[in-house]
Amino acid sequence: MQTQRTPRHLWIVGGLALLWNAMGAFDYSMTQSRNAAYMASFTPEQLAFFYGMPAIINSAWAVGVWGGVAGTLLLLLRRRLAVWVFLASVLGVITTTFHNYVLSNGMTVAGDPFSLIFTAVIFIVALGLFLYASTLHARGVLS
Repeated sequence: MQTQRTPRHLWIVGGLALLWNAMGAFDYSMTQSRNAAYMASFTPEQLAFFYGMPAIINSAWAVGVWGGVAGTLLLLLRRRLAVWVFLASVLGVITTTFHNYVLSNGMTVAGDPFSLIFTAVIFIVALGLFLYASTLHARGVLS
């Protein structure tokens, strides 16, 4: 398969995706390191929820977050591996969301409309990046 020229939209989408995923990586890092200044805005119930997550869910969250960062970097490097890394990221997001809102008390702790909408946006962006990378791969842009 011959690689095609890089479309301009790849740089735009990749740049925006890198900023988006960097925010997720920052949030993940601050939460996991229990940064007092960052976590000060959370209620005691929310802190207990975050700090009480099972290791497997923390791992899924890490895959979702760092998969988004790595997938974006691979996308910018025009590597087809971006497709699979974005897929892993989507699966991490799904697993974490399912745990947080179905298997645990996340709906009670953070079930306000903003949190639910933001969670949906995270899923839509992750899925969108996977589909975008898949399309670019099918068109021969990613090698």
